[in-house]
Formats: sequence, C-alpha cells, structure tokens
Amino acid sequence: MQLTKLSSAATALTTTTTTSRLQVQLPPHTTKRRVAEQTCLALLHTCNTLATLTQIHTLILKLGLQHNPLVLTKFASTSSHFGAVHYASSFLFPDEETTPHPSRDAFLFNTLIRAFAQTTDSKPGALRFYRTMLRHAVSPNKFTFPFVLKACAGLASLPLGKAVHSSVVKFGFEDDLHVRNTMIHMYCCCEEGSEPESAKKVFDESTERDSVTWSAIIGGYARAGNSARAVMLFREMQVTGVYPDEITMVSVLSACADLGALELGKWLESYVERMNITKSVELCNALIDMFAKCGDVDRAVKFFRKMKVRTIVSWTSVIVGLAMHGCGLEAVSVFDEMVEQGVEPDDVAFIGVLSACSHSGLVDKGRHYFNTMENRFSIVPKIEHYGCVVDMLSRAGLVNEALEFVRAMPVEPNQVIWRSIVTACHARGELRLGESMAKELIRREPMHESNYVLLSNVYAKLLRWEKKTKVREMMDVKGMKKIPGSTMIEMNNEIYEFVAGDKSHDQYKEIYEMVGEIGREIKRAGYVPTTSQVLLDIDEEDKEDALYRHSEKLAIAFALLSTPPGTPIRIVKNLRVCEDCHSATKFISKVYNREIVVRDRNRFHHFKNGLCSCGDFW
Repeated sequence: MQLTKLSSAATALTTTTTTSRLQVQLPPHTTKRRVAEQTCLALLHTCNTLATLTQIHTLILKLGLQHNPLVLTKFASTSSHFGAVHYASSFLFPDEETTPHPSRDAFLFNTLIRAFAQTTDSKPGALRFYRTMLRHAVSPNKFTFPFVLKACAGLASLPLGKAVHSSVVKFGFEDDLHVRNTMIHMYCCCEEGSEPESAKKVFDESTERDSVTWSAIIGGYARAGNSARAVMLFREMQVTGVYPDEITMVSVLSACADLGALELGKWLESYVERMNITKSVELCNALIDMFAKCGDVDRAVKFFRKMKVRTIVSWTSVIVGLAMHGCGLEAVSVFDEMVEQGVEPDDVAFIGVLSACSHSGLVDKGRHYFNTMENRFSIVPKIEHYGCVVDMLSRAGLVNEALEFVRAMPVEPNQVIWRSIVTACHARGELRLGESMAKELIRREPMHESNYVLLSNVYAKLLRWEKKTKVREMMDVKGMKKIPGSTMIEMNNEIYEFVAGDKSHDQYKEIYEMVGEIGREIKRAGYVPTTSQVLLDIDEEDKEDALYRHSEKLAIAFALLSTPPGTPIRIVKNLRVCEDCHSATKFISKVYNREIVVRDRNRFHHFKNGLCSCGDFW
C-alpha cells in the first residue's frame, strides 16, 4: 500500500479503513489517538527500507506522535536494522543537553544503547546515551547494563568498564545473572595478559551460574591464550552439572586447537553428538579448525565434506588447515573448487591460499593468486598478503626477488616483512645482508626483542662470538629476554610441557636416559648432529649435549617411554623447529618405527619412516 494512502487513512482516523488495509485488529470505538499509534506501529513492523523509514518519520510528526513512547521505541529499533541509528537518535534527541520529554523513558534509552552497542563503528554512542540517561535522571534498569557493558567490551576499554561496574553496584544490579555474565565477558575483552583477574573475581563471586556464565569465562581464557585453564574450567563446569551449549563448545574447541590436544578434541566431538548439542555452522567450523590444528587434517577435510551448509569461514578453515600441513596442491584445489561453486573469496581466504603456496614452494601459483586478487576479485591486497608473498619468495631462497618485491610495494612494509627477509638471509647464508637489515630493524624498533635475537643469531653463524655476546648484553640491559623454546604433549588426558634442559618432570631421570639411548641409536643409523644450530661459543661435544636437551627431544623421549610401540606421537612446539631436531626426528621415526607429528610456529611436520612431509622445506 502507498504510504500516502496510509497517511490519509490515518489522518482521517477511519478505523475500518485502517484495520482492513493494515490488518490491525482494534476493538470498536477505539480512540483516534490509539488508531494513529497502531497505524504507525504496523507500518514500522513491515518497514523494509530506509526510504520507507524516512516517510514513516514524516507521518509520525504529522500525526503528533513524536512523544509516544511505544512508537518512538519501535522507530529506534527499526532504524537499527538499516544501520540508521544515528538518524534515529538525531530525531529522538535533537539536543542531548536539553531535558528530554518524559516519553524518553528507560525502555527507549535501552533500545538506542543496544543499537549503538551492536553497531561495529558506533559503540561510543552507547556510552554517550548512557551518560545522557544518567544526566537526565532516567534510572537504568537490569536491561540497560548488559548493552553498556557490551559496548565497553567492543571498545576494549578497561577504565570505562570499571566505571560501569561501579554504576552496576550503585544501582543494585550486581547480583543479576545477565548483568554479571556480561560483566565477565567485558573484563575478558578488556584485560590484557593470560589471566583475566577481574573477570575471574566476578565469576568466583557469582552465586548463580548458567551456561552463559561458564561460556564467558572459558571463552575469555581461550582468547587470552591460557588454553589449559580454559579446558580445566570446562571440566569444572561438567562437575557442577551445568550443560554446555554450542557457544561453550566453540570456545573449548578453540582452546583444544591451541593446545594441539587431538584426543581431547575427539572426545569433544563425541560429547557434542552424545549431548545432542546443536551443530551450528560456527560449531562445525570450530571442529574443522580443531582437527586441522591438532594434526588430523584428513579428518578435518572429511568433516568439511559432510557439512550441508558451508560459509566462507568453512572453506577458509580447510584451506588454511591444508596449508599448515604442507598440502599446498590440495589447498589450491579446494580454493579453486570454492570459486567454481560461486563462493566469493575474501581477503582471509587469499591469506590461506598464499600461505599454502608459501609452505609448499608453489611460487608460480602464489604469484598467480596474488595477481588475481585485484584483477579478478577487486580485492586490494593488504600488508598481510604482501607478507605472504615475501615469505613465499624468502622460503624459496629468492632473497633478491623478495627485496625487489618489497621495494615495489605500494604500502610501507612492516617490521614482520623485514624480519622474514632477515630470517631468509640467515637460512641461505646471506649473512652480511642479514646483519645490515637486522641492525636497521633494531634502529626502527629498539624495544622489540626478536630483532636482537635475529642479529645475535647472524653473528653466531658468522662465528663472531664477541659481537653476539654484546648483543645479548644489550638485551639484558634493556630488560629483554629471548622467548624460551617449549614443547607440549598430550598424554593420558593431561598436557605436559617441556623446555630445553627441563628437569621439572617427575620422570626426568628416565627421560634423560632415554634421550641418551635415542642419541646412540640414531647415530648408528647415520644421524650427524647439526652443531651449527647451537649458537654458543663452546666445543663440539658440548654442542651435541646442548642439542640433545632441546625441548622437542625431551617430549619425544617421554612419549617413547609412556606409549606402546607403534603409537603415533604428537607434539606442539612454540617456535620454529630447528634443523637438528628436524633431522633427528626423521631418524627417530625410522629407528623406533613411529609416526611423529610436530606442529611448530609455522606449520606441521609429519615424520614417518625417516622422511618428513615438508620435504625438508620449511
């Protein structure tokens, strides 16, 4: 129906006409004002364009309903569907300093605050109208604070979050379950570090907890990188008898993926089936990501193939998973299949396929996909895409071409790109070039410890021990420490972590005896220690001893002691696996007849019968 006709019907206040055309069921003798109100509400309910909304705005003014709380609240709610919350707020509050009409009640403020809080770029508006609400003595209620706290979470502003927390206490809503749940989420989003202390305090003080409470705190720890704690909290949740929902499971699966705990991941999949938890697309995507990151990429692909509904995230998860495992050709094939099925790749999908080309040495294909971004899909490459190409060229040993590519980039290269080239210089023996670039990195980022580590490693490879020592001394003076290498392994439902030279484990004596046995056995099989990897000025025998104490060798020794013969071994390394450990693990897989899966910072390595899936290209 034309809005002009509806306006005529409304102003004429003919009940029969209005109800027959708008399907508004009103009793006989309804007042004219009630008819006008219901007309506008019905129009707002069916409104589907911004242009129509502006016409309804005019009608509201013509009918004199600009102070009707029901109509105004519905107008605010409808405007948020079209991203027009600023338009609505300028109509409802033309002057925020002036005392608003009594019709501007808490319900209307809540609707506006929620709309601003849910809009990506307008979250400050939620705080602004919350302050306006308080300034004009409109008391917030228990529905106000979850929206305001979500806005604080979106802004990652801890001071604002704490101020709102104080208001929650002041107005007496600190014991409301929904308010506390959102407060936990807010603190998890705003606090830095692996231990969201304020969130945990609110959680611990909660007398009532539902699945949302647990999901908020588990998700907070998972996002903070404290995955072991997230899994522990999930186990506590089960003990209390609170049943998780799909949101909880997505967070736990994310933590599981971070830990590389495949057995736990398999149990979580069976738990989802057993408890009939809704398999949302998000949950299915989390399962794909978990299997890929836990080392079972075949299972990830099978799960993907069974999905009836797939999003771009589903496709990207598989492409990235295959890339991490060095299955470059398979990743490229899935990317091409996605495009053929009419799914438009986004910038993240291109990062995935370029990463696949990088890890598998598919330089020509990588160049092709990079060129199609703009030429075919009109996606302007970001710094991450340029970084993938630089990484790809550097890994392939094309250091000079990588440098030329960087110099021709239309955007300023970041320090990550320069570090990729320095790493390539170190790996390919271009040590003088690596030295000068590492010095430039230190000049640009004097407080970034990895720049000093790069220069230190270059000097060690040049056998310039005095200069290497000076670099390390500079790090000590500035209070910097090199990130220690560590390796995690899942064993009997527990996660064990080893660092180089670790003696904290209860079985450390047996582990070191096993390390000694491994060294003797693989030497008989032809293993030669790569002592150049030891960046210390010590003799060759001590260097071999230092190599044997690397964290991944300790974890593998522990696994050989703790599992039956023939059992696959899966470990997770926080840094890039060194050349010596890579070589040694190939021999261990052959001598002890074990499949060994290693996830390092960059990719997966599948060792079997003396060979690695990466083809010694990593």
